Amino acid sequence: MAHIAVVGGGILGLAVAHELATRGKQITLLEKENDYARHQTGHNSGVVHAGLYYAPGSFKARMCVAGNASMTAFAKEHGVAMEVCGKLVLATEPDELPRLHTLRKRALANGVPARLLSQAEAREFEPEARCVAGLRVESTGIIDYRGVCAALVRLLGEYGADLRTGAEVRAVHARPEGVVLVTPGGEVRADAVVNCAGLHSDRIARLAGLRPSARIVPFRGEYHELRPEARKLVRGLIYPVPDPRFPFLGVHLTRMLDGGVHAGPNAVLALRREGYRWRDISARDLAGTLGFPGFWRLARKHTRTGAQELLRSFSTARFAASLARLVPAVTAADLVRAEAGVRAQALRPDGTLVDDFLIERAPRQVHVLNAPSPAATSALEIGRHVADEVTAVLR
Repeated sequence: MAHIAVVGGGILGLAVAHELATRGKQITLLEKENDYARHQTGHNSGVVHAGLYYAPGSFKARMCVAGNASMTAFAKEHGVAMEVCGKLVLATEPDELPRLHTLRKRALANGVPARLLSQAEAREFEPEARCVAGLRVESTGIIDYRGVCAALVRLLGEYGADLRTGAEVRAVHARPEGVVLVTPGGEVRADAVVNCAGLHSDRIARLAGLRPSARIVPFRGEYHELRPEARKLVRGLIYPVPDPRFPFLGVHLTRMLDGGVHAGPNAVLALRREGYRWRDISARDLAGTLGFPGFWRLARKHTRTGAQELLRSFSTARFAASLARLVPAVTAADLVRAEAGVRAQALRPDGTLVDDFLIERAPRQVHVLNAPSPAATSALEIGRHVADEVTAVLR
């Protein structure tokens, strides 16, 4: 029986470990925190995406559409809280209409049912919304991703997996016969390693002797939530038409499973890879970002947008104004700061953002180097794909 070490206890690491366990592999999972889903998985908006945004034929498109179905089925089978509520994408200005129509064509090419709505039809779903037209996507849902992770941990326990928390990987030694990982609790010897370390995935790859094609640059996604008396302004999920130049979907409104409404995220550079607040600063992480030529090339290209995001970080009024483009009744007085998240954005040396999922291989190694949204939606499908990659590197 092949022994596989999986680094990272977020939803991807757990999904990969689970898929490998179902294929008869012996699993050791190493998570540096004292619990699972502590970072990207535990700080996202809880949306099960439908797959309308992604280029037809891309890894993201294929994984997301299949992942929507498999994640929905998993939640039903294992009693994880989920609601398929659908969402609206709103064009708030006439010049956004071509992009809205392009989005619909892309959705249909990906096999995602999407219906164009007039202003009046959109307001039947969201009476407080402002738009010139909308796009209705019924298969989008909301889910408890921490609950998904808890179910995967339980299933891994039933398979006899060795699950270790507080097990930070500090060194990786590649050997012809396998891989040795050094943790505070001792060495782990395995036939192969899968790196699902998220915000630290490029560092784990370098420890293993790779020269990854991209560097992780952390971006903090800042959220607010609506005060209870303002929640009536939003029935479901309301999104703007995304700007294709950026990987972020723009500030949007998301009704959560508990009835609350999250607003965001804003996107600013994080000063630490796990920098959820401005005061979270790591000299090492910041030096790594500022010393990377790709970051400065990206910054020069998007100076104006970056400045707007930065101003919105410090101004609730600006944040509210962005939301008011979608729902005019939202004001700064309706907003309360909520927990932020940090996105592990892979960036190439030429300053281009890695848009699709990025997985690189070496003998007895598989490294998941870029897995932003919709990775949580796609986790079970990515798990199957990575398990196939493991089979290939073991040959």
